[in-house]
Amino acid sequence: MKGCLTGLRVLDLSRVLAGPWAGQIFADLGAEVIKVERPGVGDDTRSWGPPFLTDGAGCPTSEAAYFLSCNRGKKSVTIDITNPAGQELVKKLAAKSDFLLENFKVGGLAKYGLAYENLRHLNRGLIYCSITGFGQDGPYKDRAGYDFMIQAMGGLMSITGLPDGVLGGGPVKVGVAITDLFTGMYATVAMLAALEHRRHTGEGQSIDLSLLDVQVATLANQALNYLTSGEVPGRLGNAHPNVAPYEALPTSDGHIVLAVGNDGQFNRFCAAAGRPGLSADPRFATNPARVQNRGILSPQLASLISAQSTDHWLEVLEAAGVPCGPINTLDRVFDDPQVKHREMCMNVAHSTGGKLRLVASPMKFSATPASETLAPPVLGQHTEEVLSELVELPKDIIETLKWRGII
Repeated sequence: MKGCLTGLRVLDLSRVLAGPWAGQIFADLGAEVIKVERPGVGDDTRSWGPPFLTDGAGCPTSEAAYFLSCNRGKKSVTIDITNPAGQELVKKLAAKSDFLLENFKVGGLAKYGLAYENLRHLNRGLIYCSITGFGQDGPYKDRAGYDFMIQAMGGLMSITGLPDGVLGGGPVKVGVAITDLFTGMYATVAMLAALEHRRHTGEGQSIDLSLLDVQVATLANQALNYLTSGEVPGRLGNAHPNVAPYEALPTSDGHIVLAVGNDGQFNRFCAAAGRPGLSADPRFATNPARVQNRGILSPQLASLISAQSTDHWLEVLEAAGVPCGPINTLDRVFDDPQVKHREMCMNVAHSTGGKLRLVASPMKFSATPASETLAPPVLGQHTEEVLSELVELPKDIIETLKWRGII
């Protein structure tokens, strides 16, 4: 079946994670995504391992798991954009594309004649999305930006981790490159919004996305906690600044996450735990009171929860309608019956001959399901196909470009 975006084409000049994540979402939705990579080298993340995929004989390949995580469903075309002949190829591809996605430094593509101002004259409907660390303007625009440093600069690490003065206290980054991932999501939304604008006007436009802007935007309630009160939030470990109890608590054999979102849930928790008097205590009867008195409440809950096993609490609290869950390792995540039922892991054949397990798209459509997933491409896998069919280059010209190292 065709996906929602079947018939649209994305020229993806991005690498690493934020841009490729956006491109992968477009591929999931049925768009043709052409990933342009450096001949002989490719996307940086192709070498970000181990682990690496194994081939049909069980031998390691050069395909890093990192690269495989964000490039499913794409076509790989190798072009040397530093060469004028390569630049002409990119221009011809851009002329036949709906979107161009790039994450070069500010001005990085302009020196090759591939900036938006160059390409808009070849394709007035082109939607050109640029992702940088700090945006196309401002005092930091020429700086390189990576997720880790942006988590720090954008305030996320100031609210992630245990408080100072506690064993293990200090700032901690999120376990995945969350700012890159959010930027990829924002890029996708922005590009589709620009597509709707084009539908009305016939005109494309440029989109300027900054990792720092996205990190500030996704501070969400913590940003408003500060802007509303003037008080700088600190690190609370697994506790929530606005809701209590909403934290990880030790059981007799592990931990459980207790996520009480309202007073009714707290009442049910106290009853199920055999401590109905807790919810009647004025210090804990309402959420604002529990937040204010979390220092008194949390030790009592920790003592109560630690007396029983994780499985005991999951069974008891689920029956009582109290949100809770275990802290799963990834093997348990992919073995979870709900994750299996939702088919969040899929098996696909890879061109190296190996079998590849991929994470599926989480988007579930009733009429236009996510496209049949193709394995992430090996470097240059589709160069000849794209250049012959889309750019209409004769075979002898393709061979000459290959001999000259341009593709």
